[in-house]
Amino acid sequence: MDIVVQLGPRDGAAPKVVYRWDPDTEILSAHLHPAPAAGGGSGSVEIEGADGSWLILDIADGQINGLEIVVWPEVHNKASFVAPTRIDERVLRLPQDGADGGVSSLEVETSMAAESDVQERNFHFRFGAHRESTAVRVAGDLLLDVDAKNHVAGLWLLNVPPFSREP
Repeated sequence: MDIVVQLGPRDGAAPKVVYRWDPDTEILSAHLHPAPAAGGGSGSVEIEGADGSWLILDIADGQINGLEIVVWPEVHNKASFVAPTRIDERVLRLPQDGADGGVSSLEVETSMAAESDVQERNFHFRFGAHRESTAVRVAGDLLLDVDAKNHVAGLWLLNVPPFSREP
């Protein structure tokens, strides 16, 4: 899995995350508030699982601005599911391609595994082979697992509202 990030000190509070289910498509989206400041490059990182699942990270100014889970992998409910308690409070940036800071896009194919608590309010996605990692807060209830080489190893969605077909 080749999504490399840079970690730096956080200046102020982490943004809040707002989750929204699309009742027709069952796509879960998350948006950060406040969004990263404009002025840098923007783009997306598309992560495609070997099972056809895929997830898109929206990037603004080198930071994650939101995400969409378009095609869900099979989610395994676990009664023993536990979210991380040790969370690194740092700013996470994705290096820009090119010197102009323009729009960039990255598509990665990897194995993707998903698990949740029984209520399906907290989700953990693992990308690639299982490896030791640290949870880094992107926003209030949105965490990324980062391994020792600063590669993204997973994603945590916490306190997700229940899916409803009502708009």
